[in-house]
Amino acid sequence: MFNRNIKIPKNNSFFLFGARGTGKTYLLKEFFKDKPAHYIDLLDPDIQQTLFLRPAALSDQILGLPPSTRWIIIDEIQKIPALLDIVHQQIERGHFLFALTGSSARKLKRGGANLLAGRAFIRHLFPLTAQEIGESFSLPMALRWGTLPKLFSLQEDSDKRDYLRSYTHAYLQEEITQEQVLRKLDPFRRFLFEAAQTSGQIVNFSKIARDIAASVPTVQNYFQILEDTLIGILLDPFHESIRKRQRENPKFYFFDTGVQRALSNTLTVDLLPQTYAFGNAFEHFIVNEIHRLQAYNEKDFTLSYLRTKDGIEIDLVIERPGLPRALVEIKSTQRIGPDDIRSLKRIASDISHSTPYCFSLDPTPQIIDNVVCLPWQKGLQEIGLVK
Repeated sequence: MFNRNIKIPKNNSFFLFGARGTGKTYLLKEFFKDKPAHYIDLLDPDIQQTLFLRPAALSDQILGLPPSTRWIIIDEIQKIPALLDIVHQQIERGHFLFALTGSSARKLKRGGANLLAGRAFIRHLFPLTAQEIGESFSLPMALRWGTLPKLFSLQEDSDKRDYLRSYTHAYLQEEITQEQVLRKLDPFRRFLFEAAQTSGQIVNFSKIARDIAASVPTVQNYFQILEDTLIGILLDPFHESIRKRQRENPKFYFFDTGVQRALSNTLTVDLLPQTYAFGNAFEHFIVNEIHRLQAYNEKDFTLSYLRTKDGIEIDLVIERPGLPRALVEIKSTQRIGPDDIRSLKRIASDISHSTPYCFSLDPTPQIIDNVVCLPWQKGLQEIGLVK
């Protein structure tokens, strides 16, 4: 249905990590549909039970495969981490390549699972980008509902609301718990609402801890869980000193605007241009687009935010290897003027080797006081993320 931008290795085993619903299974089935491949679905209860009780049964299956089979796909590998020892053995023998999907590497790492020591590449899959959606892309729809692939098969708004509510309940509130990433569900449910309400802001760990009746370390762990399971992005504050960056609180963004709106109970609220909610959703969307595109294009960009002692903020500082830093201010206005880039202008001169940008809904590219002001689509091209 969509041509994904992710680069799938053709001659090397790999992990494909991504939150549930991002399209991992569909992507791999399409990629391997014309190739001799053996598919193992660990969400199938019978298959899961067989391999859980005796992981060596995987070796038996492999021995029975036709000689032409080159690839073995194991969906949701984190369900049975012990299978990775068998996978390791088979990779070493050199007869097969493996495509291994999962929601994240967190459970595998926590359980001391064999992560194949570099023998398998790691790829991440996210909700759809504007480029992947193509001509049917609609910014108002992306801001209101997000871009999880399933949404594009749903016609009615009521169905989209039901899907997003079900997603946040069945996956975020239950499945993460069932996989033993955390053990107490009620504080995590309250945390998700608070995190959604403050998404895009600098995280106040102490306030959230008070609001959900939990400790600060617990809240910090919850945010780390969301990042590790690819449900959100933590942006560190920018500073030339890495040590000083670590002293300040990060910003947090949920990985999808629709999921964030579902968790904050605002799916029935219209997003009207020139409102705070619209501007906040637009900022979320742009941050996520940049995060996804830099991962797909393997750019090794580092994203952070900047806030000065006198309260001036820059939405994104993008450190680009071999290129000037991109200082990005995100504005949802349809007409950019000098007032919109005043803060960016003040700060840019103090940050060495940098270029200031303003990405907005203004269709006219222009340069105001040395700030490069671009429509957001052109801005993504300018910083090297879209061809």
